[in-house]
Amino acid sequence: MTKLPTAQTLHRKSHWSGPAELCRLDYAARFLRRKRLETEDGRGFVVDLAQTTSLDDGDALELDDGTRVEIRAAEEAVLVVTGADLPRLAWHIGNRHTPCQIAADHLLIQADPVIRHMLEHLGAGITEATAPFTPEGGAYGHGRTHSHEHGATAHDHGPATHAH
Repeated sequence: MTKLPTAQTLHRKSHWSGPAELCRLDYAARFLRRKRLETEDGRGFVVDLAQTTSLDDGDALELDDGTRVEIRAAEEAVLVVTGADLPRLAWHIGNRHTPCQIAADHLLIQADPVIRHMLEHLGAGITEATAPFTPEGGAYGHGRTHSHEHGATAHDHGPATHAH
């Protein structure tokens, strides 16, 4: 059996350059620590990071043979959210700790029937689409918006608590 190359080094987007093989991963798959992946050309490799990490579109993993593999956001099922009051809609999405990609004229979220129903009830326009999903990383830089602790001052979100 041939030993697969291992990636233990992560280069954040805009902090690396040069040639790279490509690996497309959806939002869920870009949150990892140890996993076997494949490039678009079919080359297998193993990611073995020190801790669970959220990879961003444009980051690169460096294999132990020196090859770099650029991570790209794969297309996935999303909902395009539009409406006259996008900041209000974004607030409701954030209050449910739902990852959200923000543009000037729309919001993008993963396809979720519960969140969709809530947004429709608030008057949002919803369109189903397939697109790369690269939500905001949170207030403190890289990371998932839902990976925080509330501690002793936890707040209640009502019946839709922590819909992911």
